[in-house]
Amino acid sequence: QVQEVESGGGSVQSGGSLRLSCAASGDTSYRQCMAWFRQAPGKEREFVSSITITGTTNYADSVKGRFTISQDNAKNTLTLQMNSLKPEDTAMYYCAAAPSMYYSGGYYHCRTADFGYWGQGTQVTVSS
Repeated sequence: QVQEVESGGGSVQSGGSLRLSCAASGDTSYRQCMAWFRQAPGKEREFVSSITITGTTNYADSVKGRFTISQDNAKNTLTLQMNSLKPEDTAMYYCAAAPSMYYSGGYYHCRTADFGYWGQGTQVTVSS
């Protein structure tokens, strides 16, 4: 059974840092794209960052320059380094995987609608 498991959430003050991790168990050959999404109370889930198995990354404008996504394919681990955290970053953070990617402009990219494997989430709380 495939499962994504997040860890690393917690509570920090504004300006602090956290490092989220996502580990996969079972057959991980489906992981062509990996991503982080988040959902704050009363809001819809939103895209944070993604990375293809080829290494192409993408970030939401709200986190560019502050968050860094990376992966260790040998260890089947996805990481999100979050720096300069703001209260508006407070949310449940979810790891997601997609079994496909598409080619455009010389690079492979992830498609948000393709993410079908989800973890249970890890809570991030940033206080001012």
